[in-house]
Amino acid sequence: MEGFWLGLTGLAAGLCGGLLGIGGSIVVIPAMTELMGPKQHLYQATALIVSFFVAVPALVQHVRAKALQRRLLVALAPAAVLGSVAGVSCSELSLFRGERSVYLTGMFGLFLFYVAGREMWRMLAGPRIAIRGLSCSGEHSRWGAAMLVGASTGVVSGLLGVGGGVVAVPLQRRFLGVGVRSAIANSAAMIVLLSIVGGTAKHIALAVNHPEYAWHAPAELALFLIPTAVVGAWVGGRLTHVLPLRLVRAAFMVLLVVAGFRMVHRATEPIRPNAIRVDCTPVCPSPRVATRGLVWTRGAAGPSPGASTSAGG
Repeated sequence: MEGFWLGLTGLAAGLCGGLLGIGGSIVVIPAMTELMGPKQHLYQATALIVSFFVAVPALVQHVRAKALQRRLLVALAPAAVLGSVAGVSCSELSLFRGERSVYLTGMFGLFLFYVAGREMWRMLAGPRIAIRGLSCSGEHSRWGAAMLVGASTGVVSGLLGVGGGVVAVPLQRRFLGVGVRSAIANSAAMIVLLSIVGGTAKHIALAVNHPEYAWHAPAELALFLIPTAVVGAWVGGRLTHVLPLRLVRAAFMVLLVVAGFRMVHRATEPIRPNAIRVDCTPVCPSPRVATRGLVWTRGAAGPSPGASTSAGG
């Protein structure tokens, strides 16, 4: 049954990506948290895989439209890759390990509030939005600003497991004066690259630092999400020209606020007074991932949809 809900999650992620030009992680991570409980490190690795398959079709369209600024990407891409590795390293600090991984869940919830606020501002401002880039005297200054934009995007991507488009697009417009279409195209190229680099780094970190997760768990989770995410991205791209985007953005903002509240609520649960804490330690001595129906045991063949566990309730 969980496989069915994961498929719907992938479809929703693809639809939002196609409609609004965002990565699927903003939908995938909160949905999996609700479905299987807070396992932020596992979900971030999974979401980065899904982001690749959501961003590639969009990138192909941008290349055909000749919207990419290839010279600018020469400065953006390397800085974004380094930032992504740094972000993944930060997410593996002791501050975010073990039971403290809920802090990453809370940070992601706050990030959702930021995205919702940004979407609200865009919806209210409408065509009145006019973003001017900072004046950069000389080619070196522009390249320096581009490297800062790329590094910032990479750090956010690696730390929170998101594609980074909601950061890359406004930063390019604000600090580099890039037009919105080229900013989105450049962002799609960075998302493809960051999903590969960040996803690989996060997989290595899971294998080394998180024995409770089977090394293949993110890829197997992604297999439930990718097919419907690709279909959703294609349909969402078509619906962009049919549905009233203001209504879509309003519904999306409500979804983000609710999901953000839920994730922050989960993150603060251990420190709230009178909170009821349940010991979910598996009885079986072997390390494993236990969910409501999906179980990964280290060394097992793969997920078992429909198998029940006492830990998952």
